[in-house]
Amino acid sequence: MRVLVDTNVLIRTVQKSHPGCRVARRALVAMYREGHDLFLGTQNVAEFWNVCTRPVDVNGLGLSIEGADRYTSQLERFFGILPDSIPAFQFWRKLVVDHAVMGIKVHDARLVAVMGTSDIQRIVTFNASDFSRFSGIEVIHPEDVK
Repeated sequence: MRVLVDTNVLIRTVQKSHPGCRVARRALVAMYREGHDLFLGTQNVAEFWNVCTRPVDVNGLGLSIEGADRYTSQLERFFGILPDSIPAFQFWRKLVVDHAVMGIKVHDARLVAVMGTSDIQRIVTFNASDFSRFSGIEVIHPEDVK
């Protein structure tokens, strides 16, 4: 099974003091051991970097460039990275119009578009409601991975 991993799951894996850290790590390890192919979009990597390097007082992790780079290198080794493409952009444009997507939710639509052009029907995320408007995808909460 091919699965896209949402940024919020990635962030939780490095936030050792967060209650979702163990859940996120356990879910990803279990999926990997079960033979699932785990992917990220380039957007996930950029969002991950953003949160890692953003100051703690504005909901970031406050890491240095070097720290963010170490974590990002680990992501590149563990996950397949899906490319941006013109077909994904065109799919995204259709999604945002057809589903009246506005504001920050355009990022979720972009992930769905990358999934749609990469033959991926599943996403693992802590925020299932962010993807409920889109048909044809299965949303997996990390707590539901056994």
